[in-house]
Amino acid sequence: MTLPEGLTQSAFSELIGCRVESVEDGIAHVALSLEPQLRNRGGKMHGGVIFSLVDITMGLACSGAHGFDRQSVTIECKINYLRSVSDGDVLCIAKVIHPGRRTFVVEADVMQGDKLVAKAQGTFAVL
Repeated sequence: MTLPEGLTQSAFSELIGCRVESVEDGIAHVALSLEPQLRNRGGKMHGGVIFSLVDITMGLACSGAHGFDRQSVTIECKINYLRSVSDGDVLCIAKVIHPGRRTFVVEADVMQGDKLVAKAQGTFAVL
């Protein structure tokens, strides 16, 4: 899929350093490197950064499913944090698992190499 210019990145996703790797039909891959400003007081990647990465990637998966000419917004999201990130890159992979007329249900995995960092599920309203 050819991505429309400017529709894959938001000012916020650029601020935290997200790199959109791919957006296909209902699937998105977004990478993020752990930079000093993204660490919590314990020196690990802040949970809010991981959650933001998940939300951004899920939104792009929705756009890949319904097209970039429509919008979708998060109405609910649940996340399980399974391991901390001390350094390096993470990759979020989001997939639309239910493309309804009014809402989409999306799953996401945040990976560091072959290790699962976080697992999430969200519901998006299609506008």
